[in-house]
Amino acid sequence: MGSGIAQVAATAGHEVVVVDRECEALVRGGQALTGSLSALVKRSRLSQGDADSIAARINWSTELADAASCDLVIEAIVERLDIKRGLFADLAALVGPAAVLASNTSSLSIAAMADGLPHPERFVGLHFFNPVPAMKLVEVVAGPATDPAIIERMTALMQRWGKHAVPVRDVPGFIVNRVARPYYAEAFLALDEGIDPATIDAALIGGGGFRMGPLTLADMIGHDINYAAASSVFDGMQPHTRFRPQPNQARLVEQGLLGRKTGKGVYDYSVEPAPLEAAVIQPAGEIDIAPDAGAFGWMLQSAHCRPNDRLAPGSISVDGVVMAYGDGRPLSQRADVDVLLDHAEDPAACPVLIATARNSRSAEAAGRLASRLGKRLVLLPDRPGQIVLRTLAQIANGAADAVEDGVAPAQSIDDAMIYGANYPKGPIAWARGFGLAEVARTLAHIASATGDALYTPSKGIEWL
Repeated sequence: MGSGIAQVAATAGHEVVVVDRECEALVRGGQALTGSLSALVKRSRLSQGDADSIAARINWSTELADAASCDLVIEAIVERLDIKRGLFADLAALVGPAAVLASNTSSLSIAAMADGLPHPERFVGLHFFNPVPAMKLVEVVAGPATDPAIIERMTALMQRWGKHAVPVRDVPGFIVNRVARPYYAEAFLALDEGIDPATIDAALIGGGGFRMGPLTLADMIGHDINYAAASSVFDGMQPHTRFRPQPNQARLVEQGLLGRKTGKGVYDYSVEPAPLEAAVIQPAGEIDIAPDAGAFGWMLQSAHCRPNDRLAPGSISVDGVVMAYGDGRPLSQRADVDVLLDHAEDPAACPVLIATARNSRSAEAAGRLASRLGKRLVLLPDRPGQIVLRTLAQIANGAADAVEDGVAPAQSIDDAMIYGANYPKGPIAWARGFGLAEVARTLAHIASATGDALYTPSKGIEWL
């Protein structure tokens, strides 16, 4: 993280010093910088001369005093408040009277870090995302004592560095680490119910349009880091229960199964994953569709459908098997259909058809529909909201909470999730497209079916 921030600053033309008390850490940072610049040269994104100039603008030191002349000092050390406070106390005694001190913390309080410093008005959060040279977002976090002029100045500076800077209030998790919590939490809840992790990830990549499944992503981040962020947000958001950490992930941390860095987490990285073998299934013939196609409107362009006015609005029939998209209720509460289809970010383009079937005959019909549409069938057990709809609705719920709490405007929240978490669409834009009343109704159905207040619709949904 530190070498990435240094690279971005040096690329913008600044003289930079990277300070770490451990020589080994500086060596690793230098190697990371060299590798990053070499990759850019190899891809013709940077000339060798420019890469050499960037590297020459970065100095490496084990002495904190070498930061004394800096106009901006960005801390990127371990996520412990006591250690960060100690570092900033030392820095405040070293730097000049106009220097800005900034923390790259992902979830700790800016107010708590600035408390006791001689100039808290010049203290700010600058939360970058890894890998820093590639990720566009920087959350610019104002503490209660931060001078608004400093926020404007840092926002402008980050923009000059080529970043998408989003000002945000000093709240637990800021925007991204707060709003993203349900992406991981819903995956661990499904895992705890016995659903195969590859199925969970496949549903959210293929159906949800995410670049990486939540369980693979948590393994990559490290469960110690990811769970600590979840706990920090939860502790800071009481009495909110929306951000409850998941016991399944806590057990991984307790067992030392932290993900890729330990060789095993949700997945075992010492074992080559078995390749997916798609069964050859006879495609469905004619598909009957209700005159009011509803969410199946896309299918009119990609499959031969015939109108059937005996079907309920928003449903189809495949060989006599009635199918509809889910609305948060489990299939056991839907006597009107035999197959529930999970929602997709782009149902026409997505490579999977995610379904919950009442019996083997219904599952076979879902398979024939998937074959007809050129998609792979992903079967889910009966659960409220299935996986994609439940995850998207709950992320939107968390985003609505953030709007209600004044964390940032709706557009800033969407921008943060796109540029900082690589979401295919901002959660608020998704909710508006899906229908705000429908999102609230879906969440109410899930809350009723699970008996869990976690899914109570946010009052903020009304304001989106």
